[in-house]
Amino acid sequence: MTNARANPVGASAPVWTKLRFDAQQASQNEAALASYLNATVLNHETFADALSYQLAQKAGGPDMNALAIREICEEAYRADPSIVAAAERDLQAVLDRDPATRSTLQPFLFFKGFLALQTHRIGHWLWGEGRETLAFFLQSRKSELYAVDIHPAAPIGSGVFIDHATGVVIGETARVGNDVSMLHGVTLGGTGKVYTDRHPKIGNGVLLGAGSKVLGNITVGDEARVGSGSVVLSDVPARCSVAGVPAKPVGGACMKPAQTMDQKFDMGL
Repeated sequence: MTNARANPVGASAPVWTKLRFDAQQASQNEAALASYLNATVLNHETFADALSYQLAQKAGGPDMNALAIREICEEAYRADPSIVAAAERDLQAVLDRDPATRSTLQPFLFFKGFLALQTHRIGHWLWGEGRETLAFFLQSRKSELYAVDIHPAAPIGSGVFIDHATGVVIGETARVGNDVSMLHGVTLGGTGKVYTDRHPKIGNGVLLGAGSKVLGNITVGDEARVGSGSVVLSDVPARCSVAGVPAKPVGGACMKPAQTMDQKFDMGL
């Protein structure tokens, strides 16, 4: 007798199952990529194994080879399996929110936002273990590879989608909640030379539009929406839409903006 609760009718397949299926299909359709897809996906037994390999192949270089980085990733995943669970939620978030995504292979193999975020998660684990120099090494490699600069001290929730990713900057004392979506050019930065808590706190389900700047030790509440090109200098209430320089409330609330990716503001004109 099958366990209906473990695999209910109509339920989405787990991310790893989807990824293997997509890799098998792509391997059959594009023979030139068969060896590459075997190495990155099909030769691995678990999602964690494949992700460790992929991140290491990207980040490895003359200063630290891919094998050494892969061992660090594997160590982090063994010590804290929640990092892998977060990565699975991140990958699913891309599938759910990016209409340009054709399969799980695109973000897993090619998307800068997903790969930069997973590299950051390893660096953040290293930071928590007191291995700060190695964490900074990965931060530097991430910045070189993906044009994304996230301080390893910054905690980031799961189900996070960083679209296009180029130019994203997240400071040391920033915090990012679960199910957040942000586009390229977003800055979560400080002001002045305060050495203590100086960066924004982003709630759950927030949408940060392209090029938006959120500056200082302020809070953006759950399911708030920040318009593209805005400069946010003060707290944003939950489920509030803001835009402008400096940003002000505008256009009314948008339900679950990070999921809908709705960046069109009703100005009431």
